[in-house]
Amino acid sequence: MASVNPPKNTQNEQETLFEFPCKFPVKAMGRDEKSLEALVTGIVLRHAELWMDEPVTTIPSSSGTYLSVTVTIEATSKPQLDRIYQDLTDCEQVLIAL
Repeated sequence: MASVNPPKNTQNEQETLFEFPCKFPVKAMGRDEKSLEALVTGIVLRHAELWMDEPVTTIPSSSGTYLSVTVTIEATSKPQLDRIYQDLTDCEQVLIAL
């Protein structure tokens, strides 16, 4: 009699193409306000540590209306990234999170 492997419980498994832990850039955009960099960095740091020797970077839009903030972290799991992106999208000052 052949051995049968039970099907994987995909409902509890979080599928991803990433191998954790890994270096992961989190980018958020909002209106160009002085507080946006600190706000985005604070949200991300609630869930992860900065990747060693990677500065937080900001880039203003060509019109100067918007600001992009990139925080590179050590990502440890998909649920961790999900929590970061949920908190960023819940924030009124963040218009886009990538």
